Amino acid sequence: MFSKESMLQRSGLARHFFEKPSWRPPPLKRKTPTTTAFLVLTVFLMAAFVTYSSWIDTSGVFLEHSTDKTVVISEKPKVAVRRIEIPLKCTKNKNQTQTCPKNYYPKTFRAEDIDPSSNPVCPDYFRWIHEDLRPWKTSGITRDMVERANRTATFHLVVKGGKAYVKNFRKAIQTRDVFTIWGILQLLRKYPGKLPDLEIMFDTEDRPVIKSRDYKGPNATAPPPLFRYCGDKETLDIVFPDWSFWGWAEINIKPWDSILKDIKEGKKREWIDREPYAYWKGNPFVDEKRQDLLKCNVTGQQDWNARLFIQDWILESQQGFKQSNVADQCTYRYKIYIEGYAWSVSEKYILACDSVTLIVQPEFYDFFMRSMQPVEHYWPIRNDDKCRSLKFAVDWGNNHKKKAHEIGKAASSFMQEQLKMDYIYDYMYHLLNEYAKLLKFKPRIPEGAMELCSEVMACQAEGLEGRKKKFMMESLVKGPSITNPCTLPPPYDSRALAVFLRRKNNSILQVKKWEKGYWESLNKQ
Repeated sequence: MFSKESMLQRSGLARHFFEKPSWRPPPLKRKTPTTTAFLVLTVFLMAAFVTYSSWIDTSGVFLEHSTDKTVVISEKPKVAVRRIEIPLKCTKNKNQTQTCPKNYYPKTFRAEDIDPSSNPVCPDYFRWIHEDLRPWKTSGITRDMVERANRTATFHLVVKGGKAYVKNFRKAIQTRDVFTIWGILQLLRKYPGKLPDLEIMFDTEDRPVIKSRDYKGPNATAPPPLFRYCGDKETLDIVFPDWSFWGWAEINIKPWDSILKDIKEGKKREWIDREPYAYWKGNPFVDEKRQDLLKCNVTGQQDWNARLFIQDWILESQQGFKQSNVADQCTYRYKIYIEGYAWSVSEKYILACDSVTLIVQPEFYDFFMRSMQPVEHYWPIRNDDKCRSLKFAVDWGNNHKKKAHEIGKAASSFMQEQLKMDYIYDYMYHLLNEYAKLLKFKPRIPEGAMELCSEVMACQAEGLEGRKKKFMMESLVKGPSITNPCTLPPPYDSRALAVFLRRKNNSILQVKKWEKGYWESLNKQ
């Protein structure tokens, strides 16, 4: 928590008082050329000062009170920075290999806010950056640690001098690596010259692999830093935004910005008019938990308040993806999120719908979910008794419609406001920047690495019926930002983190208590 004084300083609210001087010069006896010249110079300098002050304060906060001649100057100086768009510079000859243009894109970043302390503080989930990097806080990160992470890494990415270089180790699932790298290139376009030199190893597979138990004990070595899309309580993998924020071309899921806009501006049913059941549609064959969920579907003998559907992506592809637009699936009051083989990208689409998200007890987490609270942003569902837990959740919501709708709206607002793409880029920036501070070596371009830029990836992109290039152009950062990244909040202290986690656990226990009472009362009838 900040003190009142520090909050005022952070907000930039201050006044500078210029009182009438008590000292007066003695009366002039005669005007000499030297005196005249001095007076002219003085007037000129005073005029220049006023002009300069007006220039640095484009907000125009200059007030003069007739009683005390107090001048109030804003302490948030700005410079006029023109927003520019820089299109891709694609070669006109399709038979010519596309290369990265030289001296075309700005090499430095300049924001209109001169004082970075005036930037808004990032959302609370940014605090987990400190937790994810804590294993290396004392030791730092050596080259040996990074190179040990290549055992499972998909690619090795180097940022040096504001440019990106990539060396691939193995083929990724679908285009996960392509759109992950594309996202990092867009970060470099958004904040040119701001990201320090660094090297990372990135694994695009589903499950985290850096087991914390392997790096404990007096003789243990520091773990290799490995980036991926999710983590769990048993591992130390560094969590990074997933590829689908820039589009999932194989199944025609558009970039996140476009989906948020479609959901916000689309014609959704009012929550009260939606189907009063729990909805899920997906591939149940990737994990036993999902196959177990199908047992909760409605039958002629039993209704667990669930309406569950199998998603056949092959058939959907053949039919032009007409039934899989995530923005059109906000037709039920409740939507179920259940993990697949690991965490699932479907999570953010479900939470954005303003239906009540029913989350079957998860094993994995992504970069933002750790800051969401049960009963505030979602409703927790038991993994060991899914059907009865789902029935209670829906009955509770239908009997407490106002509260249930508030939970749905809280999650949707979180997605729209705290998970917009500006914050995705800021999260990437702060994570990579804090990571780079830990490096104990000078990054270098590995042998066999290729320089990549937006032109190389997008200009001649082919395949997937044009969706690959389409999504790249749709998610292209048009030009440098004119604002600084948000301000990274401080790490949790041990007490604050314990309070946060205890609140989350207590909310889950409370729901279990309500659920137990619900079934006990039904059994007595």
